[in-house]
Amino acid sequence: MKVVVVGAGIVGLAAARELAERGAEVVVCERGTVGSGSTERSAGGIRTQFSTPVNVRLSLESIETWASFETEFGVDIGYRRAGYLFLARSADTAAAFEANVAMQRDLGVASELLSPSEAVARCPELDAEAFVAATYCPADGFADPHLALQGYVRACRDADVDVRTHTPVEAIRREGRNGDGSGRVVGVETPDGRIEADAVVNAAGPWASRVNDLAGVDLPVEPRRRQVAVVDPETPVPADVPLTIDLDTGVYFRPEREGAAIVGGHFASEDPPADPDRYSTTADTDWTITAVERAADCASYFGPETRIKRGWAGLYAVTPDHHGIVDEPAPGFVTAIGFSGHGFQHAPATGRLVADLVFDGTPELEGADALAADRFDDDRDTDAERNVA
Repeated sequence: MKVVVVGAGIVGLAAARELAERGAEVVVCERGTVGSGSTERSAGGIRTQFSTPVNVRLSLESIETWASFETEFGVDIGYRRAGYLFLARSADTAAAFEANVAMQRDLGVASELLSPSEAVARCPELDAEAFVAATYCPADGFADPHLALQGYVRACRDADVDVRTHTPVEAIRREGRNGDGSGRVVGVETPDGRIEADAVVNAAGPWASRVNDLAGVDLPVEPRRRQVAVVDPETPVPADVPLTIDLDTGVYFRPEREGAAIVGGHFASEDPPADPDRYSTTADTDWTITAVERAADCASYFGPETRIKRGWAGLYAVTPDHHGIVDEPAPGFVTAIGFSGHGFQHAPATGRLVADLVFDGTPELEGADALAADRFDDDRDTDAERNVA
């Protein structure tokens, strides 16, 4: 079995490693450098508090890998489990929180519904009067995406994966019964020549739709720009404060090193697709000011004296229901795309699902049909992920 993985971000490398561990000969083709797409621009969140069962299951399976990463991969990824704190300003959001926690606990997650005053115990500078409810899970946290990527690079090297950087895939070859190119994938074309393959995996992140086009596959996934800033708050944010998300305004923040904080969120009413080859990777000044102001509306760590240190922008690959598409929409063509900002944290489980699809034709994860490509057919209703930051 020979497999070409398109994309050397965290999802592509996790898939390559799992495939190689199961005996495949794997070539990874990366148009740029390792991690140069979305992985290196991730905020590094790892959480179980999602609103749909399939995302919770992806988290539970992935967290096992994150928790044992240093032992298994030989790299300390700075994994800190300070928890996640979700905040609700409206009664509707609070009602959704109650349903979410019930579902999460049924699946084995130790999340809990908190009153605003109880939430202050987790985030001492929180403005409790602004909120009506909160949820918290101590198993949630964050890690360093760059270090995690290096761990997967090492694991792929140890598994004899052939990682080729600066090697864009220019065509995907499919053979039909009549040679019409509509049948099974048989390989790819690169500037360095043809690579024969029994399967091709699209893990191209923001470039996913372009790779789909090469395979003659039409799926609703688009790159959307998201921004992050590192700031020095007026009051240092202690390391044990959870990653805190005001779900109704969209802002989030978490502690960084030495009292600094990361602030992020999407606030614009419009969210147009971005060109992954031509977008600003620097955070906008107006956006950064808005982010700090909204963080200040949550907690008094932030205020007029907050100093902006730096900021950056990356791309989410977004689907209409904010779930990934992990499926085989054409014979021999497997997608691991569209995670809507959750690709980093779900990479370990996604790698296993990809290997399941390549070797067995179906993923083992319970409820994985929620990630199937055909869920978008005929405008059918899908259960959208609501806990999106």
